[in-house]
Amino acid sequence: MTYETEKVQKPLLLTIPQVAKSLGISRAMVYSLIAKRKGPPVVRLGRSVRVSAASLDKWIEEQEQAQ
Repeated sequence: MTYETEKVQKPLLLTIPQVAKSLGISRAMVYSLIAKRKGPPVVRLGRSVRVSAASLDKWIEEQEQAQ
């Protein structure tokens, strides 16, 4: 018998609480970074604010290189 491992897919768009959890910071800090335009780029869908997983990964890399 063989077992196939399921690939866990990261959603394309993350909510602010998901971003905060991924970064280990508070939601308020994520919103503050976004408001100051120092955070990851956002996608606005009506009143919802989302961050693309690819943009978040790229933003993290940019933060690492900036130090």
